[in-house]
Amino acid sequence: MQTDVVKIGTRGSALAVAQAAEVRARLMAAHGLPEEAFEIVVISTSGDRIQDRPLSQAGGKGLFTKEIEEAMLDGRIDLAVHSSKDMPTVLPDGLEISAFLEREDVRDVFIGRSIAKLEDLPRGAKLGTSSLRRQALVLRLRPDLDVGMFRGNVQTRLRKLEEGVAEGTLLALAGLNRLGMPHIATEVMDPERFPPALGQGAICIESRIGDARIGPMIAAIHHVETGDALLCERAFLGALDGSCRTPIAGLARIEGDRLRFSGLILTPDGRETHEIATEGLAVDAVRLGAEAGAEIREKAGTRFFDSWQ
Repeated sequence: MQTDVVKIGTRGSALAVAQAAEVRARLMAAHGLPEEAFEIVVISTSGDRIQDRPLSQAGGKGLFTKEIEEAMLDGRIDLAVHSSKDMPTVLPDGLEISAFLEREDVRDVFIGRSIAKLEDLPRGAKLGTSSLRRQALVLRLRPDLDVGMFRGNVQTRLRKLEEGVAEGTLLALAGLNRLGMPHIATEVMDPERFPPALGQGAICIESRIGDARIGPMIAAIHHVETGDALLCERAFLGALDGSCRTPIAGLARIEGDRLRFSGLILTPDGRETHEIATEGLAVDAVRLGAEAGAEIREKAGTRFFDSWQ
């Protein structure tokens, strides 16, 4: 029986804390431990504090993980719970993604203030989002819309919507499901037409490499199929040097021992896109993702990537 309290690090938003609580509940069930065997430690991150500019200008995805990873490296926490789509492809020395929970719904949703569907917004309507991917996908479908920055957690964005800062916004359905709020979505976006972020819907657990105490504990709740899918998606992202400065979408699906992946890269204005699809054995997830990334990079050419700068 584990006697030392396991400290779980997380960001402080309602969604982040809900995700950490889900990990705690799964660990409790897997190991027959009481709730008091775990402590959820809220850590303020730069990404949460910086609200006045897009993440692409502030430093990218690492802003949501840096302080949490520092706490793990100096022993203040034992493991960290993250949204997989927030994770950089290169982690600090000594840390690894050690498990994924089973993936939630991967789709985005549109939330309209008075109009239910994205396609029904009037010309020039303001749409708020902090995601370059969503911005590019929206402009690909509706180049007439005025897409602007919409930073903050789920509750903050909904409040801005109610205040009329924008006529609509986009959020991940997985997050709304975890918060018990799927009913606020006015339209669920088709993932073929509006593909998700790489890693969307998947909770990952980060820990110290070689931690003999924590490693086996986390391994008990790892979902293999989600892990294989995310290995492919993160390899694709890594081949493209993906960050919050790059509009990239994609999704890997596992069917039996087979993996099917589709990826999309866009210019921020949505005017130019390149797509790729591949499939193979799930055990080759990393290779499939990396090769797809290299192929689409070559296909798009240097000029395309210059537009991301």
